[in-house]
Amino acid sequence: MDFTLSTPALLFPTVSLLMLAYTNRFLTLATIIRGLHDRYKNDQDDNLLGQIANLRHRVYLIRNMQIFGVLSLLFCVVSMFALFAGWVPGGQWAFGIALILMIVSMLISLRELQISVGALDLLLVELEDEERK
Repeated sequence: MDFTLSTPALLFPTVSLLMLAYTNRFLTLATIIRGLHDRYKNDQDDNLLGQIANLRHRVYLIRNMQIFGVLSLLFCVVSMFALFAGWVPGGQWAFGIALILMIVSMLISLRELQISVGALDLLLVELEDEERK
């Protein structure tokens, strides 16, 4: 396989788009959390506490997704620098680590998506409870 300086550069658009998606998720959750916080001040409902706990967990997952994504980007840069300096094995190893970090970031993203369904489920339970009354 031909491993050149442009090989690690292939991850840059992917990482950039993923980081943008992660940031959008974070900002959306921050807005939701602020709204739930205000609602809880007015109506101290246990369901709101469940939603807030779920959102707290998701925010931590998104933070970890972003950390692993940034580390992946950093190792891509290290890989490119190593290749630029003529140290091909170091560049290959750094790129391999970047790929692994990106995989970890995406796996955490999958877990966060699963948990987000739990948050929606809490809302659906609340609607079903109101419907039964």
